[in-house]
Amino acid sequence: MTVASSERSVSKPFKFPFGKSFATFVLLPFCVLMAFPFVWMLLTSLREPNTIFGGSFFPNKLVFDGYSTAWTSIQFPLHFWNSVWITSVTVVGVLIFATLSGYAFAKLDFPFRNTLFVLLLTTLMMPSTALIIPLYLQLKSLGLLDSQTGLLVLYISGSAPFAMFLMRAFFQTLPDELIEAARVDGGSEFTIFRRVILPLTRPGIATVVIFQFLNTWNEFLIANTVLRNTDSLPLQPVLFTLMGQYSTNWPALTAGLTLSVIPVIVVYVRMQRQFVAGMMLGAVKN
Repeated sequence: MTVASSERSVSKPFKFPFGKSFATFVLLPFCVLMAFPFVWMLLTSLREPNTIFGGSFFPNKLVFDGYSTAWTSIQFPLHFWNSVWITSVTVVGVLIFATLSGYAFAKLDFPFRNTLFVLLLTTLMMPSTALIIPLYLQLKSLGLLDSQTGLLVLYISGSAPFAMFLMRAFFQTLPDELIEAARVDGGSEFTIFRRVILPLTRPGIATVVIFQFLNTWNEFLIANTVLRNTDSLPLQPVLFTLMGQYSTNWPALTAGLTLSVIPVIVVYVRMQRQFVAGMMLGAVKN
């Protein structure tokens, strides 16, 4: 008993975590630098208008007039709902096309598979700004101009190739033996895709959702070009109207921007774990 107790009393020598401390020392300034714009935006939304650029960094008095102004002056609830609706439908549509096409390009054999894949990837090389006029004329000829339906067509068709490229990479990490075993058991190709493959690609789906949600929620140029009816506009083009030619209501503008950031934070926090798993997929080989 004495020997055992003496062995327990011997503690391991303390080792200073130089690696973690150095990483913290290096990454902390970058974190502060990245968080500074958001903190400045939040504090500016709570300032008095006459202290925006002349007062201290932290406001002496918290004022919430900017939030009430942003809520009422631009019909914030209406355009916030437009953004939620347009972004949600776009994410779902892109996921449907990306998962189906990504699985086909990764696990199925069909004629001209590689050629079609390369052709789809070439669409990623075209900048969206160079395609605005042709897309505008195309929507006009189809009768979809100035409608959210036409905007959804542009969003889904323009984002599906990149999402398909990501999902194809995730599908390729799955072993072919799973699919072959499911086929031997008599499962149809769609049943295999839905019950066997999709549950294993949740990290990839989370990655696509986060990227697509951010891109669609913050998109400005295409929505402002295609939609001429103000009531149909999503939130970002409407927030731009708070900037005046000669003066800007900075508390109202930053308050609207702060409110618009909330859904992005919620989506990322909800899917952060799956997103990190998706980014690390393939880093460790079994």
